[in-house]
Amino acid sequence: MRGKRHQNAAKNGKGRSASEPAEARQEAGKATLEGRSFLYVGGRDCQVAHLREIASSFGAELLHHDGGLREAVSRIDRVLPSVDCVFCPIDCISHDACLRVKTGCKKWGKAFVPLRNGSKSSLERALQDLTTSRNER
Repeated sequence: MRGKRHQNAAKNGKGRSASEPAEARQEAGKATLEGRSFLYVGGRDCQVAHLREIASSFGAELLHHDGGLREAVSRIDRVLPSVDCVFCPIDCISHDACLRVKTGCKKWGKAFVPLRNGSKSSLERALQDLTTSRNER
């Protein structure tokens, strides 16, 4: 017998697998970022898996750099050329890492998107804004 939470999740369309076909994601209205990759610098380590799930639901790949806590800040310079856009939660990033990201984005012509905070909803809103602006072109 399945639990009530599991049944409700199935009714609401939640609990989709990561291997869900692109057509199903398009029906959900989130697959417009298919094939794009983003760098998320800073934030809380415990949320990285959730943030990747959110990006994946939009069809995008999310790379993460901790902003200099354990990883060298210089690694940002090596990752920047390969991404389409960079997100930085301004409440969870060092000044050095943020400055390095801004400078690198200007150098490589990448979009820099500061996020109000490191919450999951903040990233989801930013991705939704990107899909909306992309659809209007």
